[in-house]
Amino acid sequence: MSEPVTVRILDREYTIGVGDEERAGLAVAARLLDARMRELRGGNKLVPPDRLAVLTALNFAHELQQAKGTAAATADDSGTLALLAEANRKLDALLA
Repeated sequence: MSEPVTVRILDREYTIGVGDEERAGLAVAARLLDARMRELRGGNKLVPPDRLAVLTALNFAHELQQAKGTAAATADDSGTLALLAEANRKLDALLA
């Protein structure tokens, strides 16, 4: 069941409807977003919040893209190592 939850980001409150199972995750995400936006804003309180939100979203998207690339490369490496190990087992069996 969807219940309204209020989160606070850059001293503004936002009410969002979420299920019970998503409530904790939303709170963590809101704190992370608030911290990142404050970090990007730094001491410059004149940066418009919408611009700050877009820059923060762009940073998160870039980090996600890098993480996916790293995960894909790791999966590719694991697959290659598994193929090599299987080839070595077959060669060992043939030579034995």
